[in-house]
Amino acid sequence: MSLSLTHLRLSHFRSHKATHLETGARPIAIFGPNGAGKTNILEAVSMLSPGRGIRRASADELSRAPENLGWKISAGLDSLGLRHQIETWAEPGGARQVLIDDKPAPQVALGRIARMVWLVPVMDRLWLEGADGRRRFLDRITLSFFPDHAEATLAYEKAMRERNRLLKDNIADQGWYRALEGRMAEAGAAIIANRAEAVLRLTGAQADAETAFPTADLAITAPEEGEVPESADDLATAFAESRSRDLAAGRTLVGPHRADLAAIYAAKGVAARQCSTGEQKALLISLVLANARALASEFGAPPIILLDEVAAHLDEHRRAALYDEICALGAQAWMTGTEAGLFAALGDRAQMIRVCEGGNGSQIAKGTTA
Repeated sequence: MSLSLTHLRLSHFRSHKATHLETGARPIAIFGPNGAGKTNILEAVSMLSPGRGIRRASADELSRAPENLGWKISAGLDSLGLRHQIETWAEPGGARQVLIDDKPAPQVALGRIARMVWLVPVMDRLWLEGADGRRRFLDRITLSFFPDHAEATLAYEKAMRERNRLLKDNIADQGWYRALEGRMAEAGAAIIANRAEAVLRLTGAQADAETAFPTADLAITAPEEGEVPESADDLATAFAESRSRDLAAGRTLVGPHRADLAAIYAAKGVAARQCSTGEQKALLISLVLANARALASEFGAPPIILLDEVAAHLDEHRRAALYDEICALGAQAWMTGTEAGLFAALGDRAQMIRVCEGGNGSQIAKGTTA
C-alpha cells in the first residue's frame, strides 16, 4: 500500500498562474534558482492537509498577485489502494473550501485520507527560539497521528480567547468562567493526551531504527508555574484556582498552551539548544523520519514528506543517507534545491522537475521530468 499524489494542478497560487504536474510514487526532486517558485509547489502540497500549510499563511496571502482572483489546488491522491480527487480553494476575501471526491468536507477530513510531515528552513532555529514554535512542531506531529487533534486545539483556543477577554475586562462573573473553563478543560485534556501519545510513538520509532541521524530524548515540559494537570477535572480545578493570578496578568497562565517540547541529543546527553547548528538540523531530520516511520507502521503507508532546501544543509554522506531512508520507507517525498546535483545520489529513484521563472510567473521547464 502506498500514499502519493498522482497529479497536482495549481491555478493562481502564489507565483504559479497555471501549473500541472503528473507524478508517480517515487520521490520528487524540484530544482531551480531562488525565487523560481519551488517552495510554492511544496506549500501547495501542504495545503492538501489540515491547517495553514508550511508557511502558515492566510487564504488571501496565497492568491497570485497582482490579479488577486483567489486560488485553487487540485490533486489526485492514491491512499491505501483507493483513488481520491481533492480540491481546495479560496475566493478573494473568503475562507478556504475543501472538496473530497466532489463532496464538501471539513479540513480535518484531509488528515484521515492523507498523512503529511514536513521540514522547512524556518524550523532550523526551533530549539533556540520561543516555546510557541516548538508547540506548533509538536502539534503538527500529533496531528499526523490524530486528525481530530485539530478540532480539540481549535475548541481550546476559542474558549481561551473568550476567557482572556473576560480577564482583560476584569469581569468577575464566576458562572461565565466556569462555563468557559469546562470547555477548555475537556479540549485541553484531549490535547495533552494526544501530545503525550505522539511523543511515545516518536520515541518508539527512533529506538527501532538504525539511522545515520542522531536520536533525541523527548519530554513535554511545563513552564515555571508548575506542572500541567492531565485530566479534565484537574484542569478545570487548575483554571478555577488560577483566576486571581490570571486576572492580574490579563491572560490564562496555566494549561496546555503553556507547555514546551524539550529534546536531548541522546548520544551526547546535551540539550538540543546547546548543540551545533548541524547537530540541531540532524535532530530535526531524525524526528521527521521517526514520525514517518511511525505513521508507516500505524497508518499502513508512509506519509507524504515535504523537505524544503534540506539537501543544501547536509554533507554528501548525510544527503545520501537521507535519500536512502526515504526510499527504504517507500515514501513520496517532495524535495527542493537550487541545483540538480544536490539530488545526484538519488539517481533514477527520483522524478526530477526543473522550475524556472518566466514572464508569466513560475513555469515547469519542458523535458526535465522523468
